[in-house]
Amino acid sequence: MTTPETSHHDGTSDATPSGYEANRRPGEAGFAILMFFASVWLLWSAYGISGFESLSAPGSVPMATTFAMVVTAFLIAHRTLRNPRAIGETLSKDIVPLTVIKLVGLLVAYAILLQTLGFLPTSALFLISAIKILSRRSWGFTLVVSLGSLIVIWLIFRIVFTVLLPAGIVPEAEIIQAFRNFVGGRG
Repeated sequence: MTTPETSHHDGTSDATPSGYEANRRPGEAGFAILMFFASVWLLWSAYGISGFESLSAPGSVPMATTFAMVVTAFLIAHRTLRNPRAIGETLSKDIVPLTVIKLVGLLVAYAILLQTLGFLPTSALFLISAIKILSRRSWGFTLVVSLGSLIVIWLIFRIVFTVLLPAGIVPEAEIIQAFRNFVGGRG
């Protein structure tokens, strides 16, 4: 785990928007503008439901809600853009470090591979990679924690709650049936 840069903050969270009273952090202006345009798009989509026919029309509540989003997003973006940039922070170091980008990539890969490979191999790859990246410990620790966690998760969801998980390349149903035949056949 990395320690926070104490030159510009102590690593604790506060309730002040943007973390600073009168400065904007890296990426904050871009995010505020993105939220404004997303709100405008949602307002346009809400208008497409029924137009602005009457207050009881199906699109009136979504339009009112998204109109409030547009107004508040505009006010936030306006206030954010007026503030000067915070000194000493960068987007890649303080807001979205490389570890976060790696984990987002792992989540995207997990979503893509889940149906093809199935739950067990995909989850094993994800857990091994994520725990190795986050813990920075030995491979032995990483494998024990990852595979142990996977076994517990699989037992709880597949055996206890009987949730059907994507099987993929592992013949999971056949393994479970063979185990049941082995245990049940001793009578």
